[in-house]
Amino acid sequence: SSEGTYSFWSSSARPRKEFVFFFLLFQMNRTKGDEEEYWNSSKFKAFTFDDDDDELSQLKESKRAVNSLRDFVDDDDDDDDLERVSWSGEPVGSISWSIKETAGNSGATHEGREQLKSRNNFSYTQLPKPTSTYSLSSFFRGRTRPGSFQSLSDALSDTPAKSYAPELGRPKGEYRDYSNDWSPSDTVRRLRRGKVCSLERFRSLQDKLQLLEEAVNMHDGNVITAVLIFLKRTLCKEILFRELEVRQVALRHFIHFLKEIGDQKLLLDLLRFLDRTEELALSHYREHLNIQDPEKRKEFLKTCISLPFSAEDSAHIQDHYTLLERQIIIEANDRHLESAGQTEIFRKHPRKASILNMPLVTTLFYSCFYHYMEAEGTFSSPINLKKTFKIPDKQYVLTALAARAKLRAWNDVDALFTTKNWLGYTKKRAPIGFHRVVEILHKNSAPVQILQEYVNLVEDVDTKLNLATKFKCHDVVIDTCRDLKDRQQLLAYRSKVDKGSAEEEKIDALLSSSQIRWKN
Repeated sequence: SSEGTYSFWSSSARPRKEFVFFFLLFQMNRTKGDEEEYWNSSKFKAFTFDDDDDELSQLKESKRAVNSLRDFVDDDDDDDDLERVSWSGEPVGSISWSIKETAGNSGATHEGREQLKSRNNFSYTQLPKPTSTYSLSSFFRGRTRPGSFQSLSDALSDTPAKSYAPELGRPKGEYRDYSNDWSPSDTVRRLRRGKVCSLERFRSLQDKLQLLEEAVNMHDGNVITAVLIFLKRTLCKEILFRELEVRQVALRHFIHFLKEIGDQKLLLDLLRFLDRTEELALSHYREHLNIQDPEKRKEFLKTCISLPFSAEDSAHIQDHYTLLERQIIIEANDRHLESAGQTEIFRKHPRKASILNMPLVTTLFYSCFYHYMEAEGTFSSPINLKKTFKIPDKQYVLTALAARAKLRAWNDVDALFTTKNWLGYTKKRAPIGFHRVVEILHKNSAPVQILQEYVNLVEDVDTKLNLATKFKCHDVVIDTCRDLKDRQQLLAYRSKVDKGSAEEEKIDALLSSSQIRWKN
């Protein structure tokens, strides 16, 4: 047919001209390799655990497939190589195309009148020609080129982010969480997978207990706790306690949950229902941690003494009450002395913290630091604390040594280890061992003379030599090597002392002495 004539199409089967153009151009430019790559490639996942969301997954994959069409189109540089033609077959931009386009535009009104006259004819020889052309690559990429129509995505949306496939709605399967379709077992499985499930549909007691059984059989603590929270909210406590009593796994989870959230009242009611007297007493005793006022805490501890504790626990509760009572008295007295400024120990070493609610060992250290010389009859006396709370000798000596060494009260340290026998002879004895005494003294920067005295009291020879070498107690090392008659060790130690020092002269004198019979 002539230019602009499409008489070979019937009026009922004539396709759109744009579709014919793009279909022919796409078929001509697509190579066999592109076809194989397109049909052999796949971006679908092999398997998914979300069986209910298969419909959504397929729709999403379809969306990605539509967007991937851009990969079949060449880059921007290849657009220039693509020859674009008009409906007449003339290359766009040629001289003949420009002349015909101008003539077509000027005769558009005339052609419109001719179309009205020949509406029922089948020749269609006066069809109007489009004034511009499309670029296939621009169409698939969703962008326009100079002199062409706006792209499809630009026409549908004015936003900078272009969408090449429509947004997909949520599948119906996701809305089942809020329906009545889920059985207890299905609900528990979805909870374990982290799905949002509504438990409100389980209204009868039988359904709720079946839900709890399924959660326990799943052996997942988070699921069990979630179901227990639901039961706590929807059941009265009498029914809840009765059902949990025969389900020990759920009961243990529920008790732990109440302890974690601090619901002490409900926990006490539950323990009272279960007749767990000792555990009930301990839970009640634990409430003292929430009381900040010392006087109120003391009164609360007084009420705990009469609770049904075991014999050992009752003694601890009594000691706790007595200790807090002592601390209140000591704190009030020392605060007054410190504010008055008349006591030397408080002027030289101001207090850094209050003694209230401190442990027994801390209270003993405080007493040995500020009230060491007080008489046994006072509440703040270290001896009084030792006898009242039956503190072991090792603990008392260790605490008193640390306190007096920190004050550099060496006479008190010496008196701490000096004992007398029934004949009146004095002897030094350390329940903690003199090796620990030496380490504590060195930590508090004790003089070498003090260290040497206590290093000499260490019974084990090897330990004594190691401590003397470590803390540079030269006289102890030299005398020990002399007693052992170990010439080689004495020679080796000679290189560690300062040249020309008194220790070097002492070693040389021993090595040259003929009165000592050395072993080596």
